[in-house]
Amino acid sequence: MTHPDSPAEALTCSARGCRAAARWALRWNNPRLHAPERRKTWLACDVHRSSLGDFLGARAFLREVTPLAGSPTLEEWTRTTKGRHREREE
Repeated sequence: MTHPDSPAEALTCSARGCRAAARWALRWNNPRLHAPERRKTWLACDVHRSSLGDFLGARAFLREVTPLAGSPTLEEWTRTTKGRHREREE
């Protein structure tokens, strides 16, 4: 079995029927079923990030959206976040 981080088993979007590479982790929990610190994760491509987030948000389940480790989205997010942090310090 290959490691899930290998290109052979790239993580895919959780949207039904979508086979696109995942770039976002939508972390959520159902407060009626899960302890407050527990997080479940749906993966999303750029196209489905909003629709999956809207679905979870409408139910008050969405806790955070973060770039998926190893994706180009994470590199961009890190670059822009560091830039904002430097602007605040000045």
